[in-house]
Amino acid sequence: MRLVALIGAALVAMATPAVAQVASVPPVVAGERVLGRADAPVTVIEYASFTCPHCAHWAVDVLPAFKAAYVDTGKVRLVYRDLPTPPAEPSFVAAKVSRCVASEQAFPVIETLFAQQGAARLMRWPAGWFLNAIDQGGRSPQEVIACVEDPATEAALKADLDAAEAAGVTGTPTFFVNGVRVENPTLEGLAAVIDPLLAGH
Repeated sequence: MRLVALIGAALVAMATPAVAQVASVPPVVAGERVLGRADAPVTVIEYASFTCPHCAHWAVDVLPAFKAAYVDTGKVRLVYRDLPTPPAEPSFVAAKVSRCVASEQAFPVIETLFAQQGAARLMRWPAGWFLNAIDQGGRSPQEVIACVEDPATEAALKADLDAAEAAGVTGTPTFFVNGVRVENPTLEGLAAVIDPLLAGH
């Protein structure tokens, strides 16, 4: 019941970031949600929202092949960063849930949230969408909920949103490969940028 009450509580909706002139994506730091080897020669940073249909499409239809070709082979580490989009309440709660699970379970939780996004959208974001993610999160529901409610989690998310704004990220999904924005997020578009960087590795 606590989770239902949490999801039902109003979250402060943040304004849509304005277009920034600076286009420098922040470096990867400890504690981020990362898939792949830390010493991979190429780093791909994705800014996404759990309520964004295009982000769900990428996670469901592109990520498996991308992971097989680049992440599982040690060539790329994929870093997931939040840029919540409307509707604000479920987007922000999902972002916090994915931050509050055990670190090794972050990407399974991310994939679950995206895989079930369509059904959750049709049902107007039921509590079960979050509970399904929490179930595989490696921490107890009580621990995750306490973390979601912690002001420090809100502050960390807000800091990431400010950094995204400073980097000129205004839409989702947005990808950076070794710090350079990629306009075509398809597997072919990413490969066209990644493969030349892998030459010699």
